[in-house]
Amino acid sequence: MRPSGISARAKRRRLKDRLAAPELVVAPGIFDMISARIADRLDFDVLYMTGYGTVASHLGLPDAGLATYTDMRSRAQAFAQGVDTPVIADGDTGYGGLLNVAHTVRGYEAAGVAGIQLEDQEFPKKCGHTRGRRVIPLQDMVDKVRVATQARENDDFLIVARTDARSSLGLEEALRRAEAYAEAGADLLFVESPETEDELQQIAARLAPHVPVLVNNVEGGRTPILSRAALQQMGFRLAIYPVTGFLAAGKALQAAYAALRQQEMPADLAGRLYDFDAFNQLMGFERVWAFEEAHARRGDRAD
Repeated sequence: MRPSGISARAKRRRLKDRLAAPELVVAPGIFDMISARIADRLDFDVLYMTGYGTVASHLGLPDAGLATYTDMRSRAQAFAQGVDTPVIADGDTGYGGLLNVAHTVRGYEAAGVAGIQLEDQEFPKKCGHTRGRRVIPLQDMVDKVRVATQARENDDFLIVARTDARSSLGLEEALRRAEAYAEAGADLLFVESPETEDELQQIAARLAPHVPVLVNNVEGGRTPILSRAALQQMGFRLAIYPVTGFLAAGKALQAAYAALRQQEMPADLAGRLYDFDAFNQLMGFERVWAFEEAHARRGDRAD
């Protein structure tokens, strides 16, 4: 149930206009409907469906190419239809060859998200801040980007092109690939896991004057996390924080469950819990109660 009925088209237009502005856009990672609803209430300009967190929360598996198109598309649709904020969703490698990429783009667009992220890893892919990633030939990814741009029905649906070449082939190759993906029609560029502040500066200086560029901030990952002011000054347009939410949730759950295991109801636990009435509102129980009350009155009149 969409909270206010904002159309997918309106969300896409709003996000595209926001990315055209000079200020840095910040996107928290969402991984389940609780995180999506909480983030949606905080007036972010865009939310980012993290592949790592979504696979972990939905399947309890590592982000290593184990989730299918059906798994991810269904989660993307739930997020897009459950929040008012535009969502950019992880589409992994497009789940196959060029025909699969076209099918994936159409499916994600129909699901209601504002954009899809596609990457140039070999299948099965892996989280961008873990070991063992390998990339496909540059031209194969160029073809995927071109197919993706042709498959979408509306130009406001963003194609985010990510390269994972930095870790295995070096920064220069990653930049060369990003430039080729921009020429193929990508709307937003994503060079994964640069390892120094200087590398971040090089990425922004080379790419940002031509196409909006995304920076991925992973706590504990390979890339140094800089201040928003520094990232904006470099020229980055979008900063995503994909793991912040589920790392925070995991820490809080571990503490709460451990405390509950040790005592019947620890006195200090109550102050660290989300208010139950507020959580009912977050999940939309007020709409349920209003619906039931309205229909109960109708039933009384019928009797």
